[in-house]
Amino acid sequence: MQALEGIRVLDLSRLLPGPYCTMLLADFGAEVIKIEEPERGDYARSFPPFLKDFGYWHLQLNR
Repeated sequence: MQALEGIRVLDLSRLLPGPYCTMLLADFGAEVIKIEEPERGDYARSFPPFLKDFGYWHLQLNR
């Protein structure tokens, strides 16, 4: 059993610190539900450098 197992987190963040924080919470067992801005999505998707049409930082922080 992990420390945050059974905890659900709603991530409404828009910039990099939010996804980083919820990634850490997920590593400790929390269930993370990420809600992104309609039509635009997470801003990190459009930050260079890119890897296969996705921003590198988005791929690192939104696993």
